[in-house]
Amino acid sequence: MTSRHRHPFTHVAKRWLYVTHRWIGIVTCLLFAIWFASGLVMIYVPYPSASQAERIAAQQPIDWRRVSILPQAAGDGAPQSLVLEMRDTVPVWRIAHWTGERETLAAAPGVVLPPVTASWAAQTAGRFANTSVRSVEQIERDQWTVAGGFSPHRPLWKVALADDAGTELYVSASSGTIVQATTRSERFWNWLGSVPHWIYPTIIRQDAGVWRQVVLWVSGPCIAAAVTGIWVGLLRTRIGQRRFRGGRMTPYHGWMLWHHVAGLAGGLFLLTWIFSGWLSVDPGYAFTSPDPDAQAEQAYSASAPLPPVDLARLGALATGAKRATVSVHAGQALVTLDYADRPRRILSAASLTEASADRAAIERAARGLVPDGKLVQSDLLTAPDSYYYDIGALPPLPVLRLKFDDPARTWFYIDPATGEGLQRLDSRRRAYRWLYDMLHKWDLSSLTLHRPLWDILLWTFSIFGLVTSISGVWIGWKRLRHTPR
Repeated sequence: MTSRHRHPFTHVAKRWLYVTHRWIGIVTCLLFAIWFASGLVMIYVPYPSASQAERIAAQQPIDWRRVSILPQAAGDGAPQSLVLEMRDTVPVWRIAHWTGERETLAAAPGVVLPPVTASWAAQTAGRFANTSVRSVEQIERDQWTVAGGFSPHRPLWKVALADDAGTELYVSASSGTIVQATTRSERFWNWLGSVPHWIYPTIIRQDAGVWRQVVLWVSGPCIAAAVTGIWVGLLRTRIGQRRFRGGRMTPYHGWMLWHHVAGLAGGLFLLTWIFSGWLSVDPGYAFTSPDPDAQAEQAYSASAPLPPVDLARLGALATGAKRATVSVHAGQALVTLDYADRPRRILSAASLTEASADRAAIERAARGLVPDGKLVQSDLLTAPDSYYYDIGALPPLPVLRLKFDDPARTWFYIDPATGEGLQRLDSRRRAYRWLYDMLHKWDLSSLTLHRPLWDILLWTFSIFGLVTSISGVWIGWKRLRHTPR
């Protein structure tokens, strides 16, 4: 009897395996080709953003002569955030309250802040970039401001500058701050990079729920194509005495040969990459951490009221500072001064002398951040670890890492100089770091800080993926065009 008659179920299952891979692969290989090519673009041109360092560098130094008001917090504690900076020519306090409300107050008495009009936005943007303005328009959102993080600032003033780079700045209509910046080159390359890679067209991304479902349902068939492709590739590979005629390990020639060999060489990477991409939207919210205890966080960062600050003396000490942050973390009131051309300075809010947060005080206060656990380990890190890092650069260091023995195994990363919390991770988010970030970006510091090692790794696996997907597109196109006899 033939194997077909001895194992009818095996034969049918194998047949369906081949058919499934063939027809799913016709569509998914095109998506794979787009994703691999756009991913390579993203290595060198990330999604546009106006970083805090860029904003600070472009701001005017604080005009301390006009600073005479320190906002008084409602109640007994400090606000969540209190920042002094310039709003055009007026020093203002940017206040974030624990209720989520945000407001901007003039730092000088009797000053009424003007509304953020088109002319005001143009003046601010022109001063920011030190160039003239070509056009101004008010928008709700566009391709570069579609994410939800821009929602508190909508509507936005989009200001096109008359510079060689084709810069466009986005000014918040509520706060007057510049919240986004793009150049002509960034916009061009992101249409070839982030936009197709993240499935990020405005019409889809403007609705977070719709975008999430699109990513889930597009990625699912791609995972099936990768799994069946690896399975078929292994079934069609013969080694040892079972080799095909001529001692070949594969029966294929031409485009099918390229598809088979590249799929075997890079198939595992392709599978882990598409699987981790599917995890980017956290299916079933399996890796979503519970919301932090709001009362515990407020107790840590607003346990004491703001002390009276001698603003005149502070101004004499902080000449040239572009931002001043008044904070109370772990019961310690400090003023942090940010400059464009020198390191930050930290002063005691009460005495205005050089100061730094006390580590013991931070550890005592941080115990209240995790009510159902106790602090079991405290480490002062002078180098990134596997969870506190930045791609291609060093994160702010040193950093204090606190580990707790609560059921969620919570870790906190805290700035030891100010006591400010920088990152909170529980066991779910640490698992997500490996299953998504590492598998999708290969963003280990040992790689990203030693380029071009990281580039070579990503290019190597991406080339295998591109050969697999492009050959699959061609094979699928030929099959669709084929007319049976």
